[in-house]
Amino acid sequence: MILLLSGAIAGTVITKRLIQEGYQLVAVPFREGDLKRAPRGGNRRVDIIDTERNKLSVLLEQKAIQAVLDLSGPFWDRGAKQVKEMCRRRGIPFLCYLPRVIETRGRGQIYPVLSWPEAAQCAADLGDTIFLTTGSYNLEHFLDTIKDQRVRVAVRITPEYKVMRKCQELGLGPRDIVAMQGPFSKEMNRATFKSYQASVIVTRESGRKGGMDTKISAAFSLGIPVVMIKHDQAGAGIVVRTSDEVVEKLESVL
Repeated sequence: MILLLSGAIAGTVITKRLIQEGYQLVAVPFREGDLKRAPRGGNRRVDIIDTERNKLSVLLEQKAIQAVLDLSGPFWDRGAKQVKEMCRRRGIPFLCYLPRVIETRGRGQIYPVLSWPEAAQCAADLGDTIFLTTGSYNLEHFLDTIKDQRVRVAVRITPEYKVMRKCQELGLGPRDIVAMQGPFSKEMNRATFKSYQASVIVTRESGRKGGMDTKISAAFSLGIPVVMIKHDQAGAGIVVRTSDEVVEKLESVL
């Protein structure tokens, strides 16, 4: 059985591939709504585990986990590190999906950072209207870091009640909450950034499947700098870049 730490759009794509390959899967979603569209077919399915009711250490033992595949992307800094340490102690292979990043630095200004607070401060230094394409996750870090600075923060989120409520509880008003369901084209991103008069865009290093290319190209077309939160690959485990690599590595370690 393979344990999936899923939270990125690529999670659905790779989950479907693993089902096609015949793997038995159990998934731990890190966000509201993760894996709601997980592919299911025949007698094969993805079991969804709520970590608030099932401790991960117990899950690794009772579910006879043979390997862990981290699809959580930038959400890696929370639960995935904990699971990786558990895997190290138990000798369980830990694979980390990090999609290849499109090289765009020759076409515009990209400011790479390694943490959310660093991204917040960098964005505040670059412009007075920060547009977050990273959703509500770690939104509190942005608002706390720049609370004494005269900058506006607009955030694009999925149109889910709990997510919108979190934004409101953190003090964001309706004019600064963009509730939309992706994926987003370059044209849609460009229109949104222009409508909200964004002076700096914040995104994650997520590859094409995460929509990073359309966000960056839209920002560059408007002359807007981009703050990119990069993956910290140190100690990430066995890094895999594509669905083919995921299957190849699983076959080699199982």
